[in-house]
Amino acid sequence: MSVELSQAGQVLTATNLSAGYDGRAIVQGVNVEATPGNVVSIVGPNGSGKSTLLKSLVGVVPVLDGTVAIGTRDITNFAPEKVATLGVGYVPQIDDVFPPLTVKENLEIGGFLLPRHDVASRIEAVLEFFPRLKEMMTRKAGKLSGGERKMLAMGRVLMLAPSVLVLDEPTANLAPMVATQLLEEYIRGFADHGSTVLLVEQRAKAALRISDWTCVLGGGRVVLAGAPKDLEQDPVFVESFLGGGAARR
Repeated sequence: MSVELSQAGQVLTATNLSAGYDGRAIVQGVNVEATPGNVVSIVGPNGSGKSTLLKSLVGVVPVLDGTVAIGTRDITNFAPEKVATLGVGYVPQIDDVFPPLTVKENLEIGGFLLPRHDVASRIEAVLEFFPRLKEMMTRKAGKLSGGERKMLAMGRVLMLAPSVLVLDEPTANLAPMVATQLLEEYIRGFADHGSTVLLVEQRAKAALRISDWTCVLGGGRVVLAGAPKDLEQDPVFVESFLGGGAARR
């Protein structure tokens, strides 16, 4: 990974966190810590609060109780744009690119906080990591395949050289081979180069293969957590997520 593409990772911590909508908690009492060089995955059944948790960490959903911190800095309920300036890159599951704009224009928007003279060099760093995008700089984002679109979504976030990547179901609706490449080559690659990665992933088996730590949400709470090798020995986890009913939102 280019040294320009990301900063040294920071610790992202949620402590006793409750968050939701209109004062009603969807997630409650959640403790999660993601550290530099590691991938922390969050799995769980449909409606367990996984996306709500991620959104609360980046300022999209209100935190009702508890704290969110980057390093030692409390960022609880900071506005999303402020969270971005502190080195947290967030890729939502949907609405992750601007379909009417070209690939180049999407990347330029991703660099909106950069000095103008730095935008071109940052785009080059992103294209070094996602060389496939080089061939489609003038193509509308809405015309890209699912895998290409997700690369662009991550590339747009990487324009600000984040130290923490927060990804919501990055492989949703992707073909299995494309999903595997995205997880094992790119997302694992971010962590291997020192970034902090926290992701929600519907493919539990695939998530475990790239993760250093996994949390299982159920009913808005963490019901299981551990290293993948340990969870794979837990009968409840195996039955619920590695059998026929792998984690679905």
